Amino acid sequence: MTSSEIRKKFLDFFKEKDHKIIPSSSLIPADSTVLFTTAGMQQFNAALAGEEDPIEKFDSRVLASCQKCFRTNDIKEVGDDSHHTFFEMLGNWSIGQEGSVGYFKEGAVKYALEFFCGVLGLKKNQLWASVFKGEAGIPKDEEAIWIWQKNGIPKERIREFGMEDNFWGPVGETGPCGPCSEIYFDRGKKFGCGKRDCGPNCPNCQRFIELWNLVFMEYEKKVKSQKSKVKSYEYVKLPQKNVDTGIGFERLVAVLENKNSAYETDLFLPLIQEIENLSGKSYEEEKKSFRIISDHVRGAVFLIADGILPSNLDRGYVLRRVLRSSIRYAKVLDLKNYWYVNLIKKITKIYGKVYPELKRKETDIITVIQNEEEKFRKTLEKGLVQFDKLLESKSKNQRPRIIEGKELFDLYQSYGFPLELTEELAREKGFQIDKEGFQEEFRRHQEISRAGAEKKFGRRTKTILK
Repeated sequence: MTSSEIRKKFLDFFKEKDHKIIPSSSLIPADSTVLFTTAGMQQFNAALAGEEDPIEKFDSRVLASCQKCFRTNDIKEVGDDSHHTFFEMLGNWSIGQEGSVGYFKEGAVKYALEFFCGVLGLKKNQLWASVFKGEAGIPKDEEAIWIWQKNGIPKERIREFGMEDNFWGPVGETGPCGPCSEIYFDRGKKFGCGKRDCGPNCPNCQRFIELWNLVFMEYEKKVKSQKSKVKSYEYVKLPQKNVDTGIGFERLVAVLENKNSAYETDLFLPLIQEIENLSGKSYEEEKKSFRIISDHVRGAVFLIADGILPSNLDRGYVLRRVLRSSIRYAKVLDLKNYWYVNLIKKITKIYGKVYPELKRKETDIITVIQNEEEKFRKTLEKGLVQFDKLLESKSKNQRPRIIEGKELFDLYQSYGFPLELTEELAREKGFQIDKEGFQEEFRRHQEISRAGAEKKFGRRTKTILK
C-alpha cells in the first residue's frame, strides 16, 4: 500500500461516514501567538472553543482533513529514525453534538478501530491504548477505559498516564484542550527491552509506536489570575464536547510499509536515492546527513510555497536555519552546485497532486533556495576554517570546553552561522556553547545599531527599528 493510497483511504473512509473533507490550511496560522501550523486542529480552533459555528464556517460539524504541519521543538533530533520538521497529520473532528449528528469518546474509538483494522488491515491484538490517569484537578478517564474494553482492547493492553503524555493542548498559551487516548502499534517482542512491564512509552525500547491520538476536547485552559509576570491557570468545561484526533502520517506509512523509519518509505526513498546518485555515497553509511538534507529540503519547499522567505526573524529565520543546515550537510557529502534542484522536483512530484501549489511555484522555490545557497556557500567554507581554528586554540588552552558568547556572535555576524548550526558543530567536537552570552552580544549589537540609526536619521527611526 503506497502513501498516496493510505492518505486517500483515510479521507474516503471519513467521507463515507458523512464527514466534510476540509483542505489543508497554510503553514502560516491565523493565530499570531504561534509561528507555524503544528496540528490539524488549528484551523478549527474557534469552532472547537465554541466561538464559531462549525455549520456556518465549514457546512458540517463532523470534519476530516490531511493537514500540512511544521514543528521545530524536536529539530535537533532530525536525523534519527522518527523525527521530522515538516509532516502531514490525518485527523477527524466532531465539533459539538446536535441530535444524531456528532460523536464523542465512543464514536471516536469505534471509527479509529474500524479504520485501522477494517480498512488498513491492522490486527486488533497488535493495538494498545493509553488513557488519562487524572491530574491537576481533572479526574481519571474511567469512561475511556470502559469504551476500549467494550471494543475489544483488554485491560492489560490499556495503560494510564498523566498530563505530559495523555492530556493534549492547548496549542498556544490558552485554548481548547482535554484528556486523550492514544493508540499504539506493537511491533513485537523482538523490538522490546524484555522487561515484564514493557508497554507504551517504555523508556528502554522502541517496541510500541504511537499512531493515533484521540483527544476528547472538553476543557478550555484560561488565565485565572496574574500577579506581575506570574500567571495562574484554570481548566473550565467547554460549552460543548469535541473530538479532535491526529495521526502522524509518516509514522503510519512506515508501519504499513513495514519499515523501521519513515525515511525508508516511498515518501523519502526517491530523495534518498537521488542523494546517493549525486554524492556517490551510500545511505547506510551516511544516514544522518541523508536524512537531514531530505527532511530540511522537503520542509523548506513547503514553507516557501506558503509564502515564507529566508530572513533573520521568526518564520524566515527557521527557514534560513533549515536551509543552511541542509547546505552544511550537502558539503559533508560533497554535493556539487545545484544539488537541490532535482530534490525539489522529486518533492513536487511526490506531493503535487495533493498540494498543487508546489508544482505551480516550483520555479520560485528553486530560485529562493538557489539564492540562499549561493549566499551561504560563499561564507561557509571560510567560516568552517575559522571554526576549526577556534576549537584548536581552545583545545590547547581551555577547560571546560566552551565557546563564548562573543565568539558565537562573530561566527553569526561574519559568516552567517545560525546559533543552532554552531551548537551542532560544537557538540560534534565535544564542546558546549554559551547561549546567554550570545544573546547578550546580540542585544548589545542591536542597541549600537539602533543608536547609530537614531543619530543618523533622527529619533523617529527608533519606532521603525523596533
